[in-house]
Amino acid sequence: MSEIRLYVTTTEAKAEEILDLLSALFGEEDFAIGTTEIDEKKDIWEASIYMMAEDEAEVQSRVEDALKASFPDARLEREVIPEIDWVVKSLEGLKPVRAGRFLVHGSHDRDKIRPGDIAIEIDAGQAFGTGHHGTTAGCLEVIDSVVRSRPVRNALDLGTGSGVLAIAVRKLRNIPVLATDIDPIATKVAAENVRRNGIASGIVTRTAPGFHSTAFSEHGPFDLIIANILARPLIRMAPKLATHLAPGGSVILSGILAGQRWKVIAAYSGARLRHVKTIWRNGWVTIHLDRP
Repeated sequence: MSEIRLYVTTTEAKAEEILDLLSALFGEEDFAIGTTEIDEKKDIWEASIYMMAEDEAEVQSRVEDALKASFPDARLEREVIPEIDWVVKSLEGLKPVRAGRFLVHGSHDRDKIRPGDIAIEIDAGQAFGTGHHGTTAGCLEVIDSVVRSRPVRNALDLGTGSGVLAIAVRKLRNIPVLATDIDPIATKVAAENVRRNGIASGIVTRTAPGFHSTAFSEHGPFDLIIANILARPLIRMAPKLATHLAPGGSVILSGILAGQRWKVIAAYSGARLRHVKTIWRNGWVTIHLDRP
């Protein structure tokens, strides 16, 4: 089934306002929302929402109704996303990404590594996590901060995707890391990327559809849990995730739109975790919490 993009072409300022509007409207629903710069000199931006074709009619009606009140001149346009591997496509021409001390790069950009960089090589694959998305970059920055400032003896990367965050932890500290995903393809890709980055041991990749998997009890409790997923599942799993966190441990959450931030923090406060800080990247947030 085709994926559809509905978008408005406008200025940077209005694109951010429309992003906030869409985030509030679809805050707890699993639709990707974002802004893209089209022409810097002319200040042309697009604010977009992505959905499957089966959801288009309902989403379009809701977006049009929302735009009428505050943006009556906005014209909602439509694009059918071709059914191709967009991770592969997205890496064509992309530059390496710096986040904290990390440099996430493809094999064609190994010459961009500088002295002092913690380099992570991630080529195009079938799993999310190349470093170019605001959620991945945000997680990398917070991982660097947490691992440098707190004792971390083991870690869990929940919803590992490409494995980039698990690899980042292991490159910072020689500690055991469990990397899990509900998708066996993602688990396979993560394992391949672990080997590509020269990590012979220390990262265990497992396909785990839920916390009932024995992987968590076998390797936990964890001093650090990283989950770059989506706000709704993060909220739902808060109580169970907290049970696998060691005393004094840290949690890093992302995949969260700015407008969803307080709902996620509230869910984890209810699980007796304390909010430490939030960082913002391109309309997305990464949240650091700990267990006092």
